[in-house]
Amino acid sequence: MTRQQEHPLRDAHTDRTAAAGVPVTPQTQAPAYKLAFNDFDFMCRDELRPVRLQLELLKPEMMLDEYGVRSTIVLFGGARIPEPAKKDGARTKTLADLSRFYDEAREFSRLMTLKSNESKGCEDVIVTGGGPGVMEAGNRGAVDAEGVSIGLNIVLPFEQAPNAYVTPDLCFNFHYFAIRKMHFLMRAKAICVFPGGFGTMDEMFEALTLIQTGRMQRVPFLLFGREFWESIINWDALADAGTISAEDLNLFRFVETAQEAIELIETWGEPSARDHIPGR
Repeated sequence: MTRQQEHPLRDAHTDRTAAAGVPVTPQTQAPAYKLAFNDFDFMCRDELRPVRLQLELLKPEMMLDEYGVRSTIVLFGGARIPEPAKKDGARTKTLADLSRFYDEAREFSRLMTLKSNESKGCEDVIVTGGGPGVMEAGNRGAVDAEGVSIGLNIVLPFEQAPNAYVTPDLCFNFHYFAIRKMHFLMRAKAICVFPGGFGTMDEMFEALTLIQTGRMQRVPFLLFGREFWESIINWDALADAGTISAEDLNLFRFVETAQEAIELIETWGEPSARDHIPGR
C-alpha cells in the first residue's frame, strides 16, 4: 500500500509547496497568511515553547527508531580534555595529565562498538554530546571499529559544532538541555563518566538522582579516574552527613581503563527487585 493510500488526506509537504507558489499580493505577503508550521517567527514565539519541547523530544526519538537503535552506551566527559598528541597545548598541567582519558574513551568506544557491530549497530551504540574532548574520543573510537555512533549536540556560544566522527545520520542538535539529557538516558544500558566540568557533573548527578530515586533502572555506572573524582567530590562526606545513604555509594564504580570498564559492564549483574524501568 502506498503512502497516499494509507493517508488519503493531502499532506503537509504538498501544501507547503503549493503555498510557496501563490501570487504575490498584500494578503499573501502578510505574516498571518503563512502556514503555521512553516512560519519560523511564529514557531519561535514564547507561547510555542511547549510545541518546541515536544518537537525536540520527537525528532531524535523517531529518527533513532527508524535507524533501528534500541540501546546505547552513554559517554559523558569534558570538552577541554585534549588528545595526548596535543596535551602540550593544554591550559593547565592537570588537563595535560587527564589527556590519557581521551585514549581510554576512544579505546572503550572502539571495544564497545565492535560488540555493537554484532547487532548491526542496533544495540550498545555509543552516544556522546557530539563535541570535542572526551566526546570526540568516544565518537572516534566508533569510527575505529567501523561502526556508528550518536552525537547529541547543543547550540552554545562556543563548542557548538559537532565533531567530525559522529555518524551524520545520527547527529542531532538541541536547544533545550533538559530534552537532550532525557535522550541520553532513554536507551541507556550503561553510563560512563570521564573527568569534566560543570556540564559533565550536571549530567552525572541527574543520572545518579534518577537511579537513586527509582525513576530509572539501575545500570552499570562507571566513573573513570578515581583520583580525579575523589579530589573533586567528597563522596564519603555526603554519606557521613546523612544527605545520601551509604548504600548510594554502591550505585557507581571507579575504573581506570577501557578494558576494566568493559569487564565491569559485562559482569554488573541483573537489576535488583527494587529497581524498575521507567515509562518511555
